[in-house]
Amino acid sequence: MALSGMTGFARCEGVLGAWTWFVEARSVNGRNLETRFRGPPGFDGLERLAREAAQSRFQRGQLTVALQAKRADSAGAVRVNIEQLERYLDLAERYVRQGRATPPAMDGLYALRGVVEAADDTDEPDARAEIEAAMARTLAEAMDALKAARLEEGTALTPVLGGQVDRIEALIAQAETEAGGQTEAVKDRFARRLSELLDDRTNLDALVVQEAAVLAAKADVREELDRLTSHVAAARALVAGDAAAGRRLDFLSQEFMREANTLCSKSATIALTTIGLELKAVIEQFREQVANVE
Repeated sequence: MALSGMTGFARCEGVLGAWTWFVEARSVNGRNLETRFRGPPGFDGLERLAREAAQSRFQRGQLTVALQAKRADSAGAVRVNIEQLERYLDLAERYVRQGRATPPAMDGLYALRGVVEAADDTDEPDARAEIEAAMARTLAEAMDALKAARLEEGTALTPVLGGQVDRIEALIAQAETEAGGQTEAVKDRFARRLSELLDDRTNLDALVVQEAAVLAAKADVREELDRLTSHVAAARALVAGDAAAGRRLDFLSQEFMREANTLCSKSATIALTTIGLELKAVIEQFREQVANVE
């Protein structure tokens, strides 16, 4: 399985008898999988099928699936709703007996709402089931097309992420080179600080030891650089791997930033600080791209 993005769009159409329909499926970034479905009245079972189709294909993203259907008018095929007609007759009978109204004419009754309806063969359970099954197939086709669109986006993202990881690795190498100058910079800073402390000899030995320990710890960035290097290897493995990597890459980008922040805070030279700031900028770009990886 190649790297997959989380944004995409697909549209598929279907037809059966007098019915035509189309399905539009689109997705955007999301920390979890969320599916919203809109379908035609009377086909409520399609919502469950849409959610199952999404769960079987995707792990993350906000999906919107819309199915719109239209039935061509039958050529003059109508039916009389006898139950509705009887209700109108029952209501009119009382007023006729009281002399408050004349018996209703049939043409007037036929004009009342709900008495005459267009014939709909989908009222037959077998016919409706056949149409719903055909719509479900189109729904599955749209989901497959959406998955293909997201994979295509993932293919485009792969070299972008790889290039950013390469840049992070190059900056780590620069930081390793520059970190060699940390010791000399700290020595100079310690000498200046010691000169200031010599003006007050009270508790001088304890202050010297404390200051030396603080500055020595600040000079050591080997641990941060080692972690950053291991994160680079992990990022490359995830980008090239077969499993969905979005959540792990997102976590890794946070770890990248944590180490870069510590590197900057420990820096004793302007050059190393500059490298650390550029490293943070590239990591932020990496994080923004990772936000669209499934």
